Amino acid sequence: MSYPTVELSSVRKSFGPTVALGGCNLTAYAGEVHAIIGGNGSGKSTLAKVISGVLIPDSGQVSILGKSATSPHEARQLGISNVFQEVLVADECSVLDNLYLGADGLLGSSMNREEKEAKASALMRELLGFDIDLSGLVGELPLSVKQWVTIARALLTDPRVLILDESSAALDFDSTERLFRKMRQLKQRGASILIVTHRIAELVRIADRATVLRDGVDVGRLAKEEITEARILELIAGAERSGTSRDQPLPTRLGDRPVLRATDFRVWSDAAPVNFTVYPGEVVGITGLDGQGQADFVRCIAGIQSPIAGRLVVVNDGKASEVTDLASARRNKISYVSGDRKKEGIFANLSIYENLLLPVYREFRSGGVLNFINRTKLTPVFEWESSKLAVKMGSPQNLITSLSGGNQQKVLIARAFAEKPVVLVLNDPARGIDVGAKLDLYRNLKEFAARGNAVVFLSSELEEFLNLCTRVHVFRNGAVSADFEPPFDGHAILNAMFGRRATARLPGEAANENGSGIPVTVAESHNPRLEQGRPVPRSVTLLNQEVNHMAATPSFVLSCPDIAPGSVIPARFAEDNRLSPRLVWSGPPEGTRSFALAVTDPDLPAAFNFPRAFAHWLVANIPVEVRELPEGASGSLRLPHGAAEFNSDFVTFKIPGFGKGYGGPWPPDRAHRYFFTLYALKADKVELPADADLGAFAAAVMPVAIDAASFVAVYGPAKKSLPG
Repeated sequence: MSYPTVELSSVRKSFGPTVALGGCNLTAYAGEVHAIIGGNGSGKSTLAKVISGVLIPDSGQVSILGKSATSPHEARQLGISNVFQEVLVADECSVLDNLYLGADGLLGSSMNREEKEAKASALMRELLGFDIDLSGLVGELPLSVKQWVTIARALLTDPRVLILDESSAALDFDSTERLFRKMRQLKQRGASILIVTHRIAELVRIADRATVLRDGVDVGRLAKEEITEARILELIAGAERSGTSRDQPLPTRLGDRPVLRATDFRVWSDAAPVNFTVYPGEVVGITGLDGQGQADFVRCIAGIQSPIAGRLVVVNDGKASEVTDLASARRNKISYVSGDRKKEGIFANLSIYENLLLPVYREFRSGGVLNFINRTKLTPVFEWESSKLAVKMGSPQNLITSLSGGNQQKVLIARAFAEKPVVLVLNDPARGIDVGAKLDLYRNLKEFAARGNAVVFLSSELEEFLNLCTRVHVFRNGAVSADFEPPFDGHAILNAMFGRRATARLPGEAANENGSGIPVTVAESHNPRLEQGRPVPRSVTLLNQEVNHMAATPSFVLSCPDIAPGSVIPARFAEDNRLSPRLVWSGPPEGTRSFALAVTDPDLPAAFNFPRAFAHWLVANIPVEVRELPEGASGSLRLPHGAAEFNSDFVTFKIPGFGKGYGGPWPPDRAHRYFFTLYALKADKVELPADADLGAFAAAVMPVAIDAASFVAVYGPAKKSLPG
């Protein structure tokens, strides 16, 4: 039976004149996910810190498993782990050292280094879906992987109470699914999980109960069926605002003359070129799984980093001005807002006032050569921009670090508006801001675009696009892979992010929703991520060597000159034609020592009663120097020396005429998807028996896979019946 693990009664906490908690109550139970919801500055993070012993309440009762923690050390001994809102890592230390920060005493360690490495390596592989170099510096990792390090640090303590304060804010959809899977495992073991997030879709799917805070006081307790966007928004921001976002029309193009144009733009050397045009009045959405090039793209068009190739121009009054760096971007009125406020946004030692207005000081100076700052003129700008986004603060002269994380982010967005840009580039700008603040942001962006300006809006939260964007572009492998226009289908956009057809089932849906998974035949020891029995390519590359910026950005690409992604497979490669197509690849990650190939069909009819995908071609031990398989390579001397082919599932079903090597698409009922997946391996060779099937192939390949490249094509229904 479930029992209370966390009980707070009438808890109060103030910081000088600021009341962070004004009599808050909360009860969480063992084996449940309890959401803490509220607007920015409502006291959520303060509450989490009180529970974890970081802050001592001024009054009230706090009981954690019958006791109370008065310090983080005591909280750790009680089994409490807190993953804080800010991504707290030591950039100059290794991944391993960061994972065990605080775990060891001054005079000794609880386990030796080998034990630490084994435990940490297994957990990081489970969370990331691939191996990571534990000796690499954390400072060289992308933000999303740093977030995983902080989450793994908490999980390594085997917590009885886990607090996740905006811990999914830097994660994409795929990564969030892995986090949810781990949370369900903790629930089954009886742990309590307190989650603070502004992503309403996540709360609906994962939370069992919720407590809503407003101005430091709990204003609602919701059961699972009551956790809806409308109800949460009503409690946080008031009923009068709950429908405002839906009432406003989508932005529309106001003219045919572009304001920004990127031509033959490449963000990676091996990626396809991107031709991208933004028109006045538009809010253009950019998305993709983490590490697919979308973040590099928006940083390039903002002048933050340089593209590999291509030209970027801003068009003003019929005149095109080229943008080559940050200075030229600013001259041409391009402003940029980063979601990583700690690293790329705030000046922690400056006031709120200075952080918001610093870029416009030059415009409001006086005193001639003395360059005095004219605060008389600046103050109305500050008041106007901060009020538009409802920044909750005390004195404007307080340090910006005195604000909650969400309010800090609002200041950065207000700073960008204060620059009066023509093109506003937003890189995940709503990370960590509440649903009410998001409505304010969306309203301001629509008004900004309606004045003839343009917005480029990158986000991993698809809900942000549905009532905001003029169009949405999905990135895969460093380039635009799909385009969408209103009315948007979030399911179709997600499938495009995964490289799947629009109606495919997504991870976390149906059978996977409750963590039950789909039966597979691969070995359990290495926990490969599969869907319907087939290994799913990973979306982020991190190398087992020194990590640098390019290494954290995948450029591993597989293609077929005769089969475009999403197209119909030509008949000469299908049915009783045993001709294997030509496959070409480029950009394998560093550390690759061989390749393995799988061509699979996940859409087998239910009547076949087969527990996994159907394997059409399995090849292992492809030498590292090889970059293509020629047409007709299967079963011929054109197969690279040393490469080994294995049985297709035509052999499993005892269909006559088939043996080792390629068996083409032969769907008996309808059109099927065919996944062509090439794995880059860190081993020279994998040992497989001659009669290995897809299960044995995956069990051997997945533990040594560094990265995977894939594309999907379709075929069917077949023109002929299967023989036999």
